[in-house]
Amino acid sequence: MASVQIPTCRWGIITTGLISSWFVADLALPRPDAKANHIIQAIGTSSLQKGHDFAAKYLKDASVQPAVYASYEEVYNDPNVDCVYIGSPHGFHKRDCLAAIAAGKNVLCEKSFTINTREAREVFDAAKTKGVYVAEAMWLRHRPLIADLRKLLYGDKVIGDVFCTRSDFQVYIDIAGLPSTSRLKDLELGAGSLLDIGIYPLSWALLTLDPNLPSNPETPKILAAQSFQDGIEVTTSTILHYASSGRQGVVTSTTNRKKGKSQIVATIEGIDGFVEVEGAAPSHPASFTVYPRWTSDEKPEGKKYDYAQTAQGFIYEADNTALDIASGKKESSIMPWSETVRVMEIMDEIRRQGGTKYPQDSQ
Repeated sequence: MASVQIPTCRWGIITTGLISSWFVADLALPRPDAKANHIIQAIGTSSLQKGHDFAAKYLKDASVQPAVYASYEEVYNDPNVDCVYIGSPHGFHKRDCLAAIAAGKNVLCEKSFTINTREAREVFDAAKTKGVYVAEAMWLRHRPLIADLRKLLYGDKVIGDVFCTRSDFQVYIDIAGLPSTSRLKDLELGAGSLLDIGIYPLSWALLTLDPNLPSNPETPKILAAQSFQDGIEVTTSTILHYASSGRQGVVTSTTNRKKGKSQIVATIEGIDGFVEVEGAAPSHPASFTVYPRWTSDEKPEGKKYDYAQTAQGFIYEADNTALDIASGKKESSIMPWSETVRVMEIMDEIRRQGGTKYPQDSQ
């Protein structure tokens, strides 16, 4: 029997920071069940030494060694690059996306996609004009765990009618102790907890409270508050209310405190039971447990669904991107342009109520 051919995607990587290292390390792992072949074709960074060090650390066993460039433009202009992965800070996403699009490249850009909704629309308008594929790298949405959980919630109705989701993301960053040059204190780069980590609890609420997402989503009413240190947002709390169903989401993020390594990252409540999602953080779910209704002093016994793996989880968005490009699509069906814009609109409203203003908001 002939083997099934799978597409190959040759990636150009923009920046050699933490998120790019996670993405590349995942793609470098051997996977017998891969839906696509991934080649790191090129790396663009601020210095050749950084790029070579990055390649030596994460791609030493790769069959194809990447070209290393000391500029992003050389990645965009490399004819052997099929898709550019953008892992730069939020404040540079619009700039980097537009440059890659202008060069005719397909783009997978990290979340949060841009600083605000206006920037996101500008990027998508450019992509439409150029006829290239662009998607937000919201890797959480691509995980099999998410699809399976949504089926259990709204297909099988394992906990009855869902009425509430809670999710909280905590990390500790000594904002006061950081130098003024740190990106974590630079409003122009999107400093604050919301764009960096708050998007994950928000995504858990959106994904588990709306069965019609992403094709026909309902945008909830938002009530939000934010706290600040040295002018930087350090805590965001948001309540989402869905008028059609009464469902509510309670989502929070903070850089003032860190939880332990293993925790409940989201809880979904239904009239006949509840689901607890376990993992290191809301960005890194590893399993979830479905429980019946809690009716006594003792916690009921639940059924656990385990998704533990060696990879962090970037493989799923990479596979889906490669498949989309190979089939001629211009946007993702999992994270379409309209959904990225909608999430940006929600975060803009959270910031409007909370008080976070970025320089780009007035441009």
